[in-house]
Amino acid sequence: MKLLFKFFWALKFGALALLLSACAAPPSPADYAQETPKLELRNYLNGPLQAHGIFTDRSDQVKRRFTVKLKGSWEGDTGVLEEDFEYSDGAKERRVWTIKDLGDGRYSGTAGDVVGTATGVAAGNALRWSYTLKVPVDGKVYEVDFDDWMYLIDDKVMLNKARMSKFGFELGQVTLSFQKL
Repeated sequence: MKLLFKFFWALKFGALALLLSACAAPPSPADYAQETPKLELRNYLNGPLQAHGIFTDRSDQVKRRFTVKLKGSWEGDTGVLEEDFEYSDGAKERRVWTIKDLGDGRYSGTAGDVVGTATGVAAGNALRWSYTLKVPVDGKVYEVDFDDWMYLIDDKVMLNKARMSKFGFELGQVTLSFQKL
């Protein structure tokens, strides 16, 4: 009986912990408002950059490695970011973003393989960038939601962690390290 009583208390405590963790608010760019250096996209995404990244599945197994050559340019509040991907299996991909600085740390973006418009909010050293990407897999194209978080480390390095999901279920993550050249 005593063992059963302990089991039920442990079960209640575990359920309460799970409930409390589910109620925790997800991070917001505002949480990073005091962090420095301040991420100014027009400055960082201007000129040549390179990036190195991996895609990991839900079990954290690395499925793909890649490098990206980037070139950004701005005219007023509108930027163009050219991304040329090269994957470890030899595949290549190109994406060209048009980014609009909407003011107050808000951004929007479009690209040929992005469904609708991407939205971004920056504060301090962080940017949250959300969009739906058309991803080709084995001859089919899937629309996958991306939730990117970018963190400026210094004037040369920015780290990016993106969660990929479909119907709310996580498919994997993309991790990138950007280097301003």
